[in-house]
Amino acid sequence: MFSKVLVANRGEIAIRVMRACKELKIDTVAVYSEADKYALFTRFADEAYCIGKSSPSQSYLNIDNIIEVAEKTGANAIHPGYGFLAENPELGKECEKHNIKIVGPNYKVVESMGDKITGKQIMREAGIPVIPGTDKGITSIEEGIDIAEAIGYPVIVKASAGGGGIGMSTVYSREELVNAIESTQNIAGSAFGDSTVFIEKYLEEPRHIEFQVMGDEHGNIIHVADRECSIQRRHQKLIEESPSPIMTELLRDKMGNAAVKAAEYINYTNAGTVEFLYANDEFYFLEMNTRIQVEHPITEMVTSVDLVQEQLKIAAGQELTYNQDEITVQGHAIECRINAEDPLANFTPNPGKITSYRSPGGFGIRVDSAIYNNYSIPQFYDSMISKLIAYDRTRESAINRMERALQEYIIIGVKTTLPFHKSMMRNKNFRAAKLHTHFIDENADEVREEMLNVIAEDKEMMDRMKATFLPGKRVAAISAAVGSYMQTVQRQKD
Repeated sequence: MFSKVLVANRGEIAIRVMRACKELKIDTVAVYSEADKYALFTRFADEAYCIGKSSPSQSYLNIDNIIEVAEKTGANAIHPGYGFLAENPELGKECEKHNIKIVGPNYKVVESMGDKITGKQIMREAGIPVIPGTDKGITSIEEGIDIAEAIGYPVIVKASAGGGGIGMSTVYSREELVNAIESTQNIAGSAFGDSTVFIEKYLEEPRHIEFQVMGDEHGNIIHVADRECSIQRRHQKLIEESPSPIMTELLRDKMGNAAVKAAEYINYTNAGTVEFLYANDEFYFLEMNTRIQVEHPITEMVTSVDLVQEQLKIAAGQELTYNQDEITVQGHAIECRINAEDPLANFTPNPGKITSYRSPGGFGIRVDSAIYNNYSIPQFYDSMISKLIAYDRTRESAINRMERALQEYIIIGVKTTLPFHKSMMRNKNFRAAKLHTHFIDENADEVREEMLNVIAEDKEMMDRMKATFLPGKRVAAISAAVGSYMQTVQRQKD
């Protein structure tokens, strides 16, 4: 096992990895930007070093500085978490050059699966169902029109090198397609340095279902069950759950076997996720994420497998702790991503200072977070500040538990997605598991109205707390903050 691991990430995932390391008696090294000087993860590590200015390109994406710290501290492995360098093959290449182990798959696998076109070509070769579309980047608008009309509208235009839905466009006609191709090419070139785009068939109401896979360096590969990630905004996940509400043992075997087959075909090692779109009783390969996922805690809750510890053991050359027959799903888990965003303003990021904070607890509740009272959320990074996970025996009771925990969660000073999540736990279509990737758009009016009700209820709760639980000045500050938000709500109602 490693003696020291450098965590090349920040926030809650950095703390999550460090916790796993501590339980395995591994020392940890944090690297941080100037903006994260007072971040919780820097205090949690055994050692912490500043690697650059606030901009990600000058800090968390600076491979040279990260490798320098690893060598200086004697770290014999680097865990990239997710985001930043987690799916950048250059980090793996540099680690190999400097005899440092990357806690993740080989950089050649990262390279091949990082390009969506190449990834789909490989999956077709492996015999995995793939959504109808191009198997290479389009070279002209005329070619794009021919392809779209051959597979039938609607189609979706995507950036080959992209992720997170950046530049993605859904089109229903030839006229829309011309503009979409040009727009996506421009956005892709600016965001990723690669303007290659491709086209595939657009599924009207698909479910987004993914399978966690794990592979060791001894040829053992398993899946660790499924997750449903259909609740999204701008193609980015907001709520995930495990297992998928539609999952049966037969379907899990079928999709899980396809995920394992995909991983075996590319000789995959460490943790990864094979993602599918499911519609009309058929599933199609979407992409493979060659890293640990944000939503990994729900898999841990229902399978009792510590995925991050498994990552570390695999990277150290050990065999998988489990075989496929030992992976069983018990109960139901739901994760809400708490973002510093205003859900009433199309989820606009809202960084700033947290003036009051209280996290929920109780049986079956897990909070993965790196924020605290008086913490200032930097404007330079992703807006996710916390993950709230609820677990219970059934989906209905897990939703009820999540609803209770959300009522306990207090974050004042910045606008967050808490009102959105509270409204979702009450939504009849969500509770009935009528899920698909366009759920938020189709239920927008109902969700928005419920958010306004939630915010009004929160104001009433704060008023009741004034003379009961908190010192006067603190309650006054909280009440003022909530009152300010209520004025915004009223203006939107008017």
